[in-house]
Formats: sequence, structure tokens, C-alpha cells
Amino acid sequence: MKKISLLLSTFLFCQFALFAQNNTQVVKGTIIDKQSEMPLIGATISLINETVTLGEVTDIDGNFRLEGVPIGRQNFVVEYLGYESITIPNIVVTRGKEVVLSIAMEESIEELQEVVVTATVEKDKAQNEMATISARTFSVEEVNRFSGGRQDIARLATNFAGVSTADDSRNDIVIRGNSPTGVLWRLEGIPIPNPNHFSTLGTTGGPVSALNPNLLRNSDFLTSAFPAEYGNALAGVFDLGFRSGNKDAHEFMLQMGAISGLEGMAEGPLGKGGKASYLISGRYSFVGLAAQFGNIGTAATPNYRDIAFKLDFAKTKLGKFTLFGVGGSSDIDFLHDEVNEDDLYAGATDEDSFAKSRFGVAGIRHNLLVGDDAYVRTSLAVTHSWNEFINDRYYNIDTDEEVVKPMNIQQNGENKLVLSSYFNKKYSAKLTGRAGILVEHSFFDINAETAIDMPDLDMDGFPDLLPFFSFNETATIVQPYIQTQYRINKNLTLNAGLHAQYLTINEAGVVEPRVALNYKLNDKQTINLGYGLHHQTTPLPILLSEDIAADGTIIKTNQDLAFSRSQHYVLGYDYKFAKNWRAKLEAYYQDIDNVPVDPFESSFSVLNIGADFGFPAGKNYLVNEGTGSNRGLELTIEKFFSEGYYSLITTSLFDSKYTGSDGIERNTAFNNGYVLNVLFGKEFKIGKDKRNAITFDTKFSTAGGRYYTPVDLAASELAGREIRQDELAFSEQYEPYLRWDVKVGFQLNSKKRKLSQQIFFDIQNVTNRENIFSRRYNRQTNRINETYQSGLFPDFLYRLTF
Repeated sequence: MKKISLLLSTFLFCQFALFAQNNTQVVKGTIIDKQSEMPLIGATISLINETVTLGEVTDIDGNFRLEGVPIGRQNFVVEYLGYESITIPNIVVTRGKEVVLSIAMEESIEELQEVVVTATVEKDKAQNEMATISARTFSVEEVNRFSGGRQDIARLATNFAGVSTADDSRNDIVIRGNSPTGVLWRLEGIPIPNPNHFSTLGTTGGPVSALNPNLLRNSDFLTSAFPAEYGNALAGVFDLGFRSGNKDAHEFMLQMGAISGLEGMAEGPLGKGGKASYLISGRYSFVGLAAQFGNIGTAATPNYRDIAFKLDFAKTKLGKFTLFGVGGSSDIDFLHDEVNEDDLYAGATDEDSFAKSRFGVAGIRHNLLVGDDAYVRTSLAVTHSWNEFINDRYYNIDTDEEVVKPMNIQQNGENKLVLSSYFNKKYSAKLTGRAGILVEHSFFDINAETAIDMPDLDMDGFPDLLPFFSFNETATIVQPYIQTQYRINKNLTLNAGLHAQYLTINEAGVVEPRVALNYKLNDKQTINLGYGLHHQTTPLPILLSEDIAADGTIIKTNQDLAFSRSQHYVLGYDYKFAKNWRAKLEAYYQDIDNVPVDPFESSFSVLNIGADFGFPAGKNYLVNEGTGSNRGLELTIEKFFSEGYYSLITTSLFDSKYTGSDGIERNTAFNNGYVLNVLFGKEFKIGKDKRNAITFDTKFSTAGGRYYTPVDLAASELAGREIRQDELAFSEQYEPYLRWDVKVGFQLNSKKRKLSQQIFFDIQNVTNRENIFSRRYNRQTNRINETYQSGLFPDFLYRLTF
């Protein structure tokens, strides 16, 4: 009887243990010093949970492993003697995937006996410790959480203060009234070309992102006066990095989304010992199916696919090596008998257009610890960007005399070899220094043929397709920099640096000072002050423009253009007025000069281009005599996710102006005047053990309409193509933009298997509001048509993790 009782007790205990195990997951990671990136041995990480007590101490490599962490959102506190302890809130723990954390701690500058250990939330700080003003971090969880984001990192940024939102057709980042061409994209410390499908040379946005957010670690978004390591950008920086794969277990994910398409992802250990890992994913679109249920802005079917990977190798005496890469391709055919005049991307019912693009980055990163307080990080990469556009026109359409003639053929290619290396040293708890260099060597192959405004040399009654431009070039830009962070005391931090850049094409060189001061009034209030001088090269399609002289020789008309110059001034105030709440107010002024404009009186300025698929043709002999300015006030009120909900309110009031060679100050193309975003989300735990959840997220956005240049109808009819009234440039304004999105989701965690499922339905533009996209000339009807942005669109996503 005792044996039976013992067996029964053992069985019940095993069942309870199995049940408990099935309700838990592993949380592991690494804890390092924030400035030196040395592992912290003996740091403690503890779970903050009313029912479960868990804690762990890091090993000799700074690694920790917490087993038995309950499913759901969990909070952790990290402590280490002599360091400022931190709280890591709202880590989502699911059954399908182990959680891997990378934690950086900051050494206290007070004497050891005076240190008072207090836990602080670091969510409002950037990952880059040198970025202390006009910067914030964002996570993959936010990309997936917010409504209306389409799994797009760039569209996530439109929720932040200072970023314009009034365009559904593309994800261009318009920061504080600046052109999207002023944005710098970086991946693993390497500047990369436009990371979007259907991208074109010189632009930074597109209809669909080629970056898979499921591979990203927490990354930074900077909007002004950025640190000295960032250069050749006037507007802002997206500083991204891939996370590492699981070093202990193989894990997989399958996903299906209306916009992101079909996706598979795998990660796990490389070899034995838990020291190396792989992470790889691939996606393939099927947005054509999704378009049957909503308006995506075109009747044509876009096709795109992308792949990304990261391989982390074990540390050796030579350091740590990492391989990374991302690549994508896309194509779309606009056929004359399928599109209509309301199409956002085409519109001419007597033309066929065919667009293709490719994008790729592959690199190796090496990290070498030097002593106990320094490291050298070096990255070498190759990047590739290519696009092709072919446009044919039908004459005498639907008649016996119907004929098709080519109108435009354009191919643009750019390949780069990029080297980035810097030395970082922590001299003391107060002083950290960094010095480095970035070298980009570019190869350009740009060709275009057009029949627009060309003669009929073969006398067949139609304009001939003739070369418009064709050139192959190489260019190198070198950017050395040095920057320091000095923590004067526990309340006052100074970041200062110098950045320089030199362009070989025209031997232009500049030096740029950067400085930011942060003063902590108390535990709740901080004041920030920043200044930065920034320069940027002219967009390549314009900088490399050519003309033919009277003697037949080719002239590089814009090669000697200097860098455009911008001075940023920022004043910020941050107030944590309640637990998990904060308010941030920033005022800024940006003074821009040396802007390329026409050599004769005109309204043209480079500041207004970059939010489309191309650049204006025939812009030759430009001069650096244009100016511009941006000024504004931004407010952020944020409730970090806690107690089952979050909220985010961001608003911007701004004014963006420019002056062309005619000396008249005008609104820029990006001067919306105001932007308001209101986001809210709630999570409802369901089931007896609360392992599953229903989520609700919503977003309301409104912005002032953009200014535009009216069409000259009479001149357009005479020319047979659209002609704008340049003397009235950006004098008229579209109606305000308004959109409301609602998202409902379900998170399911298996009881019996290491498996989790997530599904959501994101109804975008719930009210089906007709936000105007453009007023453009219709050559066939000789009328000005109004086209509208995306209407109601039901996005969805299903994710299976195991």
C-alpha cells in the first residue's frame, strides 16, 4: 500500500512539474559594461514576480540563464556592485521561443560607500550611449504591436514626434520638414543603400520595406544633432542591428501576412558548446491576394522577396567574428488595360510600365577586446543597389493602326565597398572616448534613354528613343571622427565630438563639431541641449548629371557642387511625472545653406526632392546658393506598457521654408505644419492560467496637407505632358490628412508543446477616408485628375513559433 501511495505521489508530482514546465520558458542573455563592452562577472538578474522568485548570477563571460520563467509579460531587475542598477520591463515570454537579452550597465561615478542602489527604467534611452538628445530606441515588439505599421520599420517611425505621416503610398521618412534624402540608414554600423523594395537610386523610401523586423535587435532612431560617428546626412539616422540567434536550441518561425508575405525563419547553435549561432529568414510576397480584399493603391500586382541572415562565431584569441547580410528583389508590371487614372503609381491607360529593383548588403564584423577597458570594432561590407524602369506608349490604341513605341528606358546601378572601424576606450567611470573612420568606395553605372521631347529622326511619325545620359563613375567618401562622453557628475553629462568628410569627386572637405549637454535636475526631470553641424552630398542622380557641349564633348555639369550644410540647435525637457509615464518636450531650429539651386532665377531647390521614384531631369549647372530653415516644437506623452496597457501621444508643430535662386521664401514640399498621433493598446489575459491573451491596439493620425505646385493646364496641353507653374511653387495646399486604424490580435501558448501562435487583424483607414494623394495632369483627357491614397485595407498576420 505504501508503494502504491509512493508511486501515486511521484506520478502526481511529475504531472505537476510537467504542467509547471509547460507554463514556463527560459530567459537568458549577457550583461556587459555599457562603455567598454566587457562582460560583467557576478552581476545578478532577478525576476520581479509576486508568485515566483527567480535569480541568477552571470558567469565568467557575463552570461546568465533563468529557467522556469512564467509565460506572459515579465519584469527583471539587474544589479552589480558599483553600477547603476536597471529595471527591464515588459519582456514578452512565450512558449514557442526562448528569450535572449543583451543588457548593458553603466558604472556609477560616485564613491562606492555613497552608492544607493535604485532601479531605473532605461526604455527612453538610445542604445548608443553617445546619443543623448533627439534619440530614442525602438524594439521589434513595438513594430509588431502598433496598429497600421504593416511590419515596416520606417512606418513605425511615423509614430514618433517630428516625423510626418501624410503618405500611404511610400514609407519615406520626413523628419522635421527635411527631404527623405537626408536620412541615413545603417546596418551593423555600415551605411546601406535604400532598404526598400521598388527603390530607386538616391532615394531612401519605397512602398514596402525589405528589412525583416523579426531579425532586428533593439535599435536607434535619431532626429537631430546626432553624435559625431554619423555623417553625410541632414535629417536623421536609422541605426539598426540584427540580433543573434539562439546559441543553445534550434527554433523556428512560420509567418503569413498580407503585406510581409510568406516567411520562414530558423535559428540555433552552430556546432557544439553554445558559443556560436545562426539566424536566417526568407520572405515572399502574396500581396496580390490581399489586394482582393482592400485598396493597396494600384491594380497591378507587386512581387517581392527578401532574405536576411546573421552568423555569430565563437570568441577566439583573434576576437569575435560575425557574418551578416540582407538582400531583396522586386518587380511590378503596370499594364495599360489594367490600370486606371486613379492609380497611385501609374495612371496612363495608353502606357505599359515595368519596374524592377534589387538591394543587397553582405559583410563581416570583427570585435576585439583590448585589455579590460577597450575594444576595436571593424566591419567590412559590400552593398548593391539596382533598378530598372521601362515605359512603352500605345499610339492609335484599339485601332487597326495601333503601334507600341518605347518612351523611357532607365537602368541605375551602384556597388559599394565599405570599411568602418573604431577604437572605443573607457578611461574611467566618468570618461569614455571613441575614434574611428568610415570609407565608402562607390561604383556607379547609370543609363537612361527617352523619347520625351525628342525628334523624329527616322521619319516614322513618332519621337525616337535617344540616349539621355550614360556614365560610369567611381567615387570615395572618407569620414573620420572622434567623440567623447564625460560624466561631470551624477547629474551632468557632456557628449562632444568632431566629424569630417572628404569626397574625391570634387575634393570637397568639411569638419563638423557636435555637442550635447544633459543635466538631470532630479530623478524625474532632465534638460537636454544640443548643437550639430552636418553636411551631405548632393543626391547622385543630380551630382553626376552630364551635358553635351557645343563641340560635342561631355561636361559633368554638377560635379563641383559642394556639400549642403545644416546647423541643428535643440533644447529638450524630459519629465517622468508618474511611474511608467513620461513627457518630453523639444524645441529645435535648423539653418540650412549651400543648397543646390538653378543658376538662373527659379523656384527649384534640392530640398524639395526625394519623396518619389525619381529626380527631375535636366538639372544642370546648379550652384550652391539656396537656403532653407526648419523650426518647430514637439511633444511626446508616453505610457510604457504596464498594468496591461500602453499609450503614446505625439504632436509636432513646425514650419519648413526654403529659398531658391529667385530669392523668394516658400513652403517646402514637406511643410505639413502639424502632425498628431494618438495610440492606445490593451492586453487582456484569458484562460484559467492566463497563458493566452487578446490584444487591442488603435491609432489615430492627422496632419496638415502638403504644399504643392499647381499644374499649368494650357502649357501641359501644348507640351503633351505635365507642366507645373514653377513661379507658384508650393503655393497651394492639399486638404488635411486623417486616418484611424484598429487592430485586434490573439496570443496563444501551447500547454503541451514548445509552441506559440499569434494572429491579428489590422483594419487600416477604418472610416475609408479619401485622403488626397495628388492633383496631376491627364494627357489623354486634358484634365487635372485628383487621385486618392489607400482606402480601407484589412491587413492580417499569422505567426507560428516553435
